[in-house]
Amino acid sequence: MISTARLIIIPLTYDQLVKYVKCDNSLEKELNLNPNSRTISDELKEALENTILPNVTDKSQNYLFSTLWTAISIADNSMVGDLCIVGQPNQLGEIEIGYGTYDEYQGKGYMTEMVGGIIEWAKTQSLVKSIIASTEKSNLASYKVLEKNNFIQVSETPDLYNWKLGL
Repeated sequence: MISTARLIIIPLTYDQLVKYVKCDNSLEKELNLNPNSRTISDELKEALENTILPNVTDKSQNYLFSTLWTAISIADNSMVGDLCIVGQPNQLGEIEIGYGTYDEYQGKGYMTEMVGGIIEWAKTQSLVKSIIASTEKSNLASYKVLEKNNFIQVSETPDLYNWKLGL
């Protein structure tokens, strides 16, 4: 668990991920949170079913590098967004992150704060030397989150900006 000024950030266990996918507020009930209207994109659902859930069950790996981390607003007692680390650190010590804020909580700085919390956690992981991320060029809010957390744009494709933060 990670605490920031306004958030509690928790890594979800396998059983919690199963409840998360259901989107029936069973996870919120387990965590004693207020229900919300979150939905899961087809892309995230596919990632959960095909990658995240199988990786979390792999006992040879540290599940914290594969699971979904959820951000809970202390003031609202509600989940406001999620972040996933896309696997174990690579040979260069890089981890990749992806993230999203639920619609009703966008524009309030929660994801900037959540990414900052994950950065602080990553600094305590001896195998992690840097964090990378990609954002769609059209998603200004997403790359502002990274800029505010001192990520540097390192390359781009026709559709994406690629970012890196050395720890």
